[in-house]
Amino acid sequence: MSTVIYREMTADDVDRVAEIEKATFPNPWSKQSFYTEINDNNIAYYIVAIKDNNICGYGGLWHIINEMHITNIAVDKSLRGYGIGHGLVSKLIDIAAKDELVESISLEVRRSNFIAQNLYRKYGFKVIGVREKYYEDNKEDAFIMQKELSK
Repeated sequence: MSTVIYREMTADDVDRVAEIEKATFPNPWSKQSFYTEINDNNIAYYIVAIKDNNICGYGGLWHIINEMHITNIAVDKSLRGYGIGHGLVSKLIDIAAKDELVESISLEVRRSNFIAQNLYRKYGFKVIGVREKYYEDNKEDAFIMQKELSK
């Protein structure tokens, strides 16, 4: 498999990111939401994964006081299982760990999404709570997962 490159998301990436988002999530973010995140949200940081000169995944963080929160991670369905999701999680953790003020990183994940839960566990995330009926499409609960960052 060819090398995957990870870099900061730009406005030029939004069309492709929105395609992946739409194909991945029942209630996808709009293109405008991504533009707003990367242009106007000063607590947001987004990255893309690029393979063979094509965006194949993305992930985002919000920096909230002493924590970073993963907003979303998605990989093109045709390229799942090749480690791109692992790379995105690893890069987002690296970004969070570089900030001296950040003590932990958190996220929500569907109760039924065992593949994502297992991925996050491999990186040291633990379930710390439940958001009942969190997801609008089917009222599924979300696990709140958190990883403490060692300083």
